Amino acid sequence: MKEKRVRYYDYSLLFIVIFLVCFGLVVLYSTSSYNGQVKFGDAAYYLKKQVFAAGLGLAAMLVVSRIDYHFWKPFWLLAYVTAFGLCTLVLFKGEEIKGSRRWLEIGPLSMQPSEVAKIAIIIFLATIICKMPKKMGKLSTIVKVMVMVLPMVVIVAVENLSTAIIILGIAIALVFVSSPKYMQFVVMGGLVVAVGAVFILAASYRMDRLKIWLEPEKYEKGYQTLQGLYAIGSGGLFGKGLGASMQKLGFVPEAQNDMIFSIICEELGLFGAICVILLFLLLIWRFMVIANNAPDLYGALIVTGVMAHMAIQVILNIAVVTNSIPNTGISLPFISYGGTSILFLLAEMGLALSVSRGIKFDMD
Repeated sequence: MKEKRVRYYDYSLLFIVIFLVCFGLVVLYSTSSYNGQVKFGDAAYYLKKQVFAAGLGLAAMLVVSRIDYHFWKPFWLLAYVTAFGLCTLVLFKGEEIKGSRRWLEIGPLSMQPSEVAKIAIIIFLATIICKMPKKMGKLSTIVKVMVMVLPMVVIVAVENLSTAIIILGIAIALVFVSSPKYMQFVVMGGLVVAVGAVFILAASYRMDRLKIWLEPEKYEKGYQTLQGLYAIGSGGLFGKGLGASMQKLGFVPEAQNDMIFSIICEELGLFGAICVILLFLLLIWRFMVIANNAPDLYGALIVTGVMAHMAIQVILNIAVVTNSIPNTGISLPFISYGGTSILFLLAEMGLALSVSRGIKFDMD
């Protein structure tokens, strides 16, 4: 009997992403309704903006998923240069919020160029590595690749060290999976620690974050961390119930942003928090399945980059909320408030789905 080649499409990934987006909107409304009512006179203020961005993101995901992922390969340099240019522009023309310039105003809308940089670096590195796959075992080649990434890391780190860490993590993950030698990464790890130390020492407020992390109760800026921990502790096993959080009533500042996981713990308890983590683990598992079965190295690297982005951001956010690491201002993917973030995250999901469409299985 003649075998038939069947095209694959990862509906599991699609369903998980859509569920996370819907769950995120519900949690966002629960978390932000008080702030929205107090600040803007509209309990659904944050929800409306997030729904708009999520709608655009879902449309972008579906469109990108239908485009052959090889289409983006010729634009590797343009993607890098554009993202670098936007990240540079934000330092001079960006909107300053709470002492940081991270947003560019485009008419009535605003965007974070650092979110563009994440997807740009995935396309850039996937293309670069595909041009010299047999050379990736050499330390000199790995150094060259990392040197290409460093300008982006540095320009983003000036105002947004947390995103710079994610970009660097994506680069290391892509180089790691494409190199047959692992000892080189011991050297790279040392370099990363050294660079991180330089950035921390270069700005006094970063040193202050280390002190606050170690003893949050002794510093005024440790208030958010302590209130987040109170929220987590008061949730118990099954939580107080959706919408019943007390800490979101002004005790946890801007609870709908980086600290939203603490409100999830308070309202849904340990059980709800574990369910959220399991959802992200399922998502990462689907990325692994797609990457392992990708038609070519380029597709595998794209999905690996998306997986690294997701894994690093989730780990850092939960670690910050639980005070396992110093506060770095990392949002929780699909759940924290942020239009640019959810838009480009969903575009990345479209890339992964596009790679899954290229997978073919033999059927009798």
